[in-house]
Amino acid sequence: MKAIFSVSLLLGFFMTQSAHAGLLQAESSQTREILSLDGLWYFTMNASLVSTIEEATDVDLNLMPVPSSYNDISTKLSVRDHVGAVWYKRTFFVPSSWNDKKVWIRFGSVCYNASVTINDEVAVTHSIGHLPFAAEISSLLKFGRENSIIVEVNNILTSTTIPQGNVETLISGREKQFFNFDFFNYAGIDRPVLLYSTNDAYVDDIDIKTDQSGKDGLVSYELALVGLDPSTSLEVNILDKRGDVVALSNEAADTLIVEDAQLWWPYLMDPNPGYLYTLEVLIKRGEELVDHYKQPFGIRHLEYTSDQFTINGRNIYIRGFSRHEDSDIRGKGLDLPLIIRDHSLIKWIGANCYRTSHYPYADEIMDLADQLGIVIIDEVPAVDTDDFNDELMENHKQSLTELHRRDKNRPAVVIWSISNEPVTQKNESEAYFRQIAAHIKSLDTSRPITIANAAQFDVEHSMQTREIFTDVNRYEGWYQNVGQLDGIYQRIIEYATAWHDLHNKPVLITEYGADAEEGLSYLPTYIWSEEFQNDVMSEYFKAFDELRKESWFIGELIWNFADFRTDQDIRRVGGNKKGIFTRSRQPKQSAFLMRKRYWQLAYELDNATLPDDLDPYTSDAAKLKKKVNVD
Repeated sequence: MKAIFSVSLLLGFFMTQSAHAGLLQAESSQTREILSLDGLWYFTMNASLVSTIEEATDVDLNLMPVPSSYNDISTKLSVRDHVGAVWYKRTFFVPSSWNDKKVWIRFGSVCYNASVTINDEVAVTHSIGHLPFAAEISSLLKFGRENSIIVEVNNILTSTTIPQGNVETLISGREKQFFNFDFFNYAGIDRPVLLYSTNDAYVDDIDIKTDQSGKDGLVSYELALVGLDPSTSLEVNILDKRGDVVALSNEAADTLIVEDAQLWWPYLMDPNPGYLYTLEVLIKRGEELVDHYKQPFGIRHLEYTSDQFTINGRNIYIRGFSRHEDSDIRGKGLDLPLIIRDHSLIKWIGANCYRTSHYPYADEIMDLADQLGIVIIDEVPAVDTDDFNDELMENHKQSLTELHRRDKNRPAVVIWSISNEPVTQKNESEAYFRQIAAHIKSLDTSRPITIANAAQFDVEHSMQTREIFTDVNRYEGWYQNVGQLDGIYQRIIEYATAWHDLHNKPVLITEYGADAEEGLSYLPTYIWSEEFQNDVMSEYFKAFDELRKESWFIGELIWNFADFRTDQDIRRVGGNKKGIFTRSRQPKQSAFLMRKRYWQLAYELDNATLPDDLDPYTSDAAKLKKKVNVD
């Protein structure tokens, strides 16, 4: 067995109160139990019916699946376009065996404002969508009996919420929500709702940072622990994929050395991508196990300069997508079959990255990215940020705090994106984003930060707040110079080069593309056709290959992975159709073109093996040099 080393940083326990309570993922173990509250809940849009909702006879409005967005479940326009509060209600049973436990409730996400009442007492409120929140509810529960829960959900967005919006009253008297972002404003309890139990002493939070030292991995961790006393002891183990202990400690904060570490690599950069270790924490009183929690993590090293971005000492060329959480009927509700399908397509196409545009994605999605080695640009729900007021800034900072707290241990997350297409032409945006950037940097100095920006480079005021210019959201041939293919190559090269020359920072294209209606075909090419989408992509590819000769050009993300629902607009036929896959996740012509490019880049840059089916056989003259395919 290899030697196990420990470099102690702290003697004794790092103690904390429950400031971070519940934002670790809920995991069952010898000491923790989980009860799911997912399923059919009673539902109403009428506050006066909440107390008698179980007696309602209109089933179409009376029941709502959790998790899901509520908008597309019903056949009623009033539900789809509802503005304001709705109420969810159900009962749940808490076993008597939990009577001496701490009991917590955890919501994966509610969009947007949530107020949770349990047995007629307010348990917790939360105001930021797409992020988890939790509370200890032990004192509110009836053990061994039925309990009631009501969740009030309000989807109204204002100038101070994240994201922003405004409500106007139409001539008919109906209220309508307006917003600048180009995706449907889905609402509801859209991720799992879980109850879980802990003992009085438990792990409240874990912070892990990793690095390399030659062939070894350095793992620094810090535990937030609650309820410890002189009778408790602590064991911390690092487990490899087989479950073998490769390093151990008895401290609440320590740096451990993992010999001959398996590094976390992005997909196709290594034959064994996404390698995860586990930090196992055990709290004991004598021989009694009081708490047991496992936190997956990967060992990897990030480095970024003015002209490169590296993982584990190797340049990474980012290729992938900006995406949306979006599907038929469920809206932004957690959809496990869709998650697996999406990541199967991501691997099939040879991508290694996506941006969580324009909000944090579900825990389950992030878990899969960690496991598969898919690099993530993690974005807060700050979309088209404008009206840079103090209350907005505090909410913006809070969203970053919550995002960092949830995702700080994820090896897949390599960049924090602090906004998408903010109005940075305004002078006041510079001071605003300096404070936002300083806030996330106060939480994490290991990852670069960025803003996905569509402003013209010579009138933009937020550039100095970030290390990587993750933008050039640029739509030549579509929003700019529509239908003109012949200028794309030159304009994109000039545009990206101007950004780098002005600010001396790496450039990543995070959005480009064109809408294509599935099955629409034109020769010669014409906008909205699948051929035109292909032609636009091809012109961009030429520009990207020219830009790749410069080390500061670090990647390309197309908009979008799949078609998605938007608000009603004469520019949108059933939604945004820039996806290279349809909303039902079937490929357009462009998916096959993209697959050839991404795999050829993986072959050239990462020495990856080309799939046998990349080019169907046509003739002997069309043979493509291939390696032996090893799965």
